[in-house]
Amino acid sequence: MNKERITQLLSFYKEDPTDPFNVYCLATEYKDYDKEKALEYYNELLESHASYLPTYYHAAEILIEQDHIDQAEKIIDKGIELAISQNNQLALRELRNMLDNLLDY
Repeated sequence: MNKERITQLLSFYKEDPTDPFNVYCLATEYKDYDKEKALEYYNELLESHASYLPTYYHAAEILIEQDHIDQAEKIIDKGIELAISQNNQLALRELRNMLDNLLDY
């Protein structure tokens, strides 16, 4: 984990906690080192910035790794709905692939 980058991202977050990108960057930085902390930030995004589409894939990915399949499936479904409403074909394809793989699991 890059502590210097975390410190900088926390500073950005404290300056503007309403910017979803700051929260997303923190979650992503923690993702490989502290899944619980990353999930806290992803959950913050899901609650406070539900239209921030990149969150859905990564939050579901952690939940799948933690074997919380039902929760992951719900998040993927919401992400698919959002991707359709935002007309984001790339995110839609990624989320559908994730769901297909999950259902095959």
